[in-house]
Amino acid sequence: MKNNIMISWLAQVLVVFILGQTLYFKFTDAPDVVTLFAKLNMGPVGYKLIGFLELVACILLLSPKVVVWGAILSWGVMSGAVIGHITKIGFAGEMGAMGGMAIAAWLLSSFIIFLRRNQVSFISNMFGAKKQEN
Repeated sequence: MKNNIMISWLAQVLVVFILGQTLYFKFTDAPDVVTLFAKLNMGPVGYKLIGFLELVACILLLSPKVVVWGAILSWGVMSGAVIGHITKIGFAGEMGAMGGMAIAAWLLSSFIIFLRRNQVSFISNMFGAKKQEN
């Protein structure tokens, strides 16, 4: 169990790094962000909302009692990012690196949810685990 927590923390820090590095650009209307979200038919409200959700996810991922909720939020936001890359943005050039980071954050978030599945009843019930505080 202790190893799971250590591994989870490593994954959490990686997700925070991935999500956190783009926040500045979303909140300052960086030209690349404007162009990227235009491909998704989303304007400033869209990318600022997503930036806000990513910021909340980062805070939750670093808060021991609510880590799993940060991972769930991150998983949801990154699901949208991955779908956006698959359907409209693509993976060519610089977009490939961004898409790869979204996939990495999605996989890491999934892994954190699995490692901490005992902290949320509906998830632990899906995996047959008993709910524990941690």
